[in-house]
Amino acid sequence: MSKNFKRSYKFAIKTSFYITVFITLLVSVFLYLHDLLQILPIIGFVISCYLFSFFIIQYRVEHFIYKRVKKIYDNVTLLDATTLRPNQITTDMATLTREVEKFAKDKKLEIETLKIRETYRKEFMGNVSHELKTPLFTVQGYILTLLDGAMKDKAVRKKYLQRASKGVERLIYIVKDLDMITKLETGDLHLHMENFNIVELIQNSFDLLEMKAAKKDITLTFDIDYQTPIWVYADKERIQQVITNLVVNSIKYGKKSGTTEISIENLIKNKVIIRVTDNGEGIEKANIPRLFERFYRVDKSGSRKEGGSGLGLSIVKHIIEAHNEKIYVESVFGVGSEFSFTLEKSKDIPQIKAGGKVE
Repeated sequence: MSKNFKRSYKFAIKTSFYITVFITLLVSVFLYLHDLLQILPIIGFVISCYLFSFFIIQYRVEHFIYKRVKKIYDNVTLLDATTLRPNQITTDMATLTREVEKFAKDKKLEIETLKIRETYRKEFMGNVSHELKTPLFTVQGYILTLLDGAMKDKAVRKKYLQRASKGVERLIYIVKDLDMITKLETGDLHLHMENFNIVELIQNSFDLLEMKAAKKDITLTFDIDYQTPIWVYADKERIQQVITNLVVNSIKYGKKSGTTEISIENLIKNKVIIRVTDNGEGIEKANIPRLFERFYRVDKSGSRKEGGSGLGLSIVKHIIEAHNEKIYVESVFGVGSEFSFTLEKSKDIPQIKAGGKVE
């Protein structure tokens, strides 16, 4: 018999056979005692009895099982009763088994997802409170000192108010970054797409961050001399923010007298890839998957000596994904890191090939 042969059929066949044999023997004895026993009528009776028994038993068995399985579906509200049909029911309850297995897998996946989210939520709340309380306590400390009498000294008053102002600026910086990420995630921050020269934009970032890099004697440079513009189609202001955040990150964790290098290469016909490479501290492999999480810091001590909101890389990721592009990171601990992202080329505008040739 086929493996797909209904077990209820097997049950009906065997049961019908037993009933037919019993009734046939009983009728045969009765007919024999009354000298009415004939072969052909007996054969017809056997066939009729068997078929009648089979169909009645099969129908009753399926109806019996269906009613009880349907009751299970109705009681367990998470199972989808609309998927249940009478012709699906067999005595091995294959349909119910599949539904329960699917339900169990879905619930297991949901529980695992909720556990991950709960862990992330706890870490996120802890990080937010840690990031906010530092400038808040700083501002509070300076204000309380002024209220306790230091306000009478003009020099102290000015110095403390300036420091309190810096603490407020940091708070505003964190809140603005959080607001931007929220808008990017919900789609409320609309991109203003335009054609622009990515080489010029990178050079502007270099100029803005030149003094910051000079403090650590870090050189900001291109991999080659890009004499011809490379035109891309994106939100210029947001991509400027991406470049700035990546360069600032490379300066923060770069080694003294190091280098931050940016290259622009053709990826496919309508894409370029921008690489930001440094020879700084590098990132341990275990930390790479979580680099783009909000407030995630490789330095578990939570040192704030480098400043920043702790949201820079998260903002970078969200901006690139809002452009439907990809961002990548490669790093070797103690050697350096490379962050790269793709952008769409501008259409109908000459592009530069790697090495300086125009295509």
